[in-house]
Amino acid sequence: MDSPALLQFLDGLSIHYERHDHVAVYTSEQAQRLIARLPGAPAKNLFLRDSKGRRHFLLVFDHAKALDLRALAGQVGVSRLSLASPERLMDRLGVEPGAVSLMALVNDPAHQVEVLIDHDIWQAEALQCHPLVNTATLVVSLEDTRKFLGATGHAVKLVKIEGSQAAA
Repeated sequence: MDSPALLQFLDGLSIHYERHDHVAVYTSEQAQRLIARLPGAPAKNLFLRDSKGRRHFLLVFDHAKALDLRALAGQVGVSRLSLASPERLMDRLGVEPGAVSLMALVNDPAHQVEVLIDHDIWQAEALQCHPLVNTATLVVSLEDTRKFLGATGHAVKLVKIEGSQAAA
């Protein structure tokens, strides 16, 4: 599915969103520098794999936190986690680096990707998500985010990212 089809999918589910177009951004750090402040919680989204490449994870957490991959691996019951390759990202979620977000789960009908969300960000009233491209951001309420995940059939595992706040 591409970005226009995603927006039609969201509209069909009566999921409300605010769309904000902007310059292309490839990291959450760039987004903080180059995009005007938006409502909702800005998130860092990482596509991860276990050491054998059998399990894949989409991690969504507070953009200001530093991540301890070793601690996270223990929470999900794997020996080691690392960033997955751009090829795996495209194969599993149909997006390129920089466009990773919860919305990419629409391209995972086989549920090959496990969803990990930091407990703290899951308390926000709304989340910021790329709509399969890195030149726009959607602001979606937590209620509608849950509706989206239900529609795609993805369960969420809440994790605790204990990493200290990164320098701003």
